[in-house]
Amino acid sequence: MHRLSTAADLEADSSASSPQEVLEFLYAGNQRFMAGKSLNLHRDLERVRKVAGKQTPIAAFLGCADSRVPIEIVFDQGFGDLFVTRIAGNVASSENIGSLEFGTKILGAKVLFVLGHSGCGAVSATIAGEEVPGQISGLFQHIRPAVKTAHGDLDLAIRQNVRNQALILAEASPVLAKLVKSGELLVAGGIYDLATGSVSPVPLDGDT
Repeated sequence: MHRLSTAADLEADSSASSPQEVLEFLYAGNQRFMAGKSLNLHRDLERVRKVAGKQTPIAAFLGCADSRVPIEIVFDQGFGDLFVTRIAGNVASSENIGSLEFGTKILGAKVLFVLGHSGCGAVSATIAGEEVPGQISGLFQHIRPAVKTAHGDLDLAIRQNVRNQALILAEASPVLAKLVKSGELLVAGGIYDLATGSVSPVPLDGDT
């Protein structure tokens, strides 16, 4: 199997890289971040100028809006590497689905990753079920199925929510479903630990 060791390898041969290799590349970046050995590539003005006219992200993300989860940094990526959408609770709303369809179908991202995180406030608020101001409660409908499955267990609800949103993306969008079926796209999920910086995979089938 073709192996990717650096961002330069991926950029030089991205057309030959499989979705699984891209996923492994992302996890390798997280391992570097955790170890304090980030390469910090693609984070200078030269890179800014290079991607100004065209973007070709390797992966698209649906992540939580939490300020403590900067996705490019977590996976040791830079300008133009990731196509990121963020919303509290990392829920697959119609607007986010449309954006992610663009990032994969049009821009060519090979991995679609749903990233939740430990101690998620949106999931915790859904469990509490209390009155909240403004339109915050509009998120609850997306998270409620995970909360019901988890029976009040916050960690389990966070994991189940990642799984639910990933499956919605993989199955409910005809555009994304076609890419998955053809092998052009891999949908994955994971949980970022706020205390350690690690990303743990969430399997999309079987037990959480």
